[in-house]
Amino acid sequence: MSVTYEVKDRVARIAFQRPERLNAIDAASERELERIWSDLESRDDVSCAVLTGAGEKAFSVGADMKDVEKSGLEYWAESRPNGFGSISFRRSLDIPLVARVNGYALGGGFEMVLGCDIVIAAEHAKFGLPEGRVGRMPLDGGMIMLQRKVPHNLAMGVMLSGRRFSAIEMKSFGIVNDVVPLEELDRTVDGWVDDIVACAPLSLRAIKQTVNRTAHLSPAEAQALKLPAVVRALKSEDGEEGVRAFNEKRAPQWRGV
Repeated sequence: MSVTYEVKDRVARIAFQRPERLNAIDAASERELERIWSDLESRDDVSCAVLTGAGEKAFSVGADMKDVEKSGLEYWAESRPNGFGSISFRRSLDIPLVARVNGYALGGGFEMVLGCDIVIAAEHAKFGLPEGRVGRMPLDGGMIMLQRKVPHNLAMGVMLSGRRFSAIEMKSFGIVNDVVPLEELDRTVDGWVDDIVACAPLSLRAIKQTVNRTAHLSPAEAQALKLPAVVRALKSEDGEEGVRAFNEKRAPQWRGV
């Protein structure tokens, strides 16, 4: 299996399983990722997902250059409404997505990181969009998402140089939340996951859905939008349970209803 997927205790864990290819994404991996995201969108028993790569060298180096069968123009002409890995600019996944970056995140690998909500990186991780150095462009998220997440000059510096940037540099850009030694990566990711799962699942979905659907609107327009996830959360039993638990000085028991 080129990508593994498991759900336990309200947490989904997705991992690229091609460490011998630095977790490069081939056509089979792309199809499997679309299946996984679609499955997560249909479930109510997941509060958070973690995306990572197998091994200690790479999160993912993007498209498998040995799997390229199309010209750049043919590739660009294909419909990819959700970007690289079906996640780099997906807007229909309403659960928080955490990137566990355990090494190289280059090209499409970096584009998938840009599709995540929280990014935890090992100290040795490297990020970059080197497409220009092989006569291509970061079509599936890089050119679209990076300029929306960081200042213009920083985004252009990444894309126009093809350079690799350290995890510390990406934290200074605002892309990475935490940078830790590799041996602390799992503990740190799990700490973030525990905090996310401690929140009401319907609140998490309402927050992410609002952020994803309203970035193009004015504040007044966004606030006035009656999004389904927001309405569901406000009408939920969990909303009452959260207030009760706070007043009773106990941990809330979320039911997701």
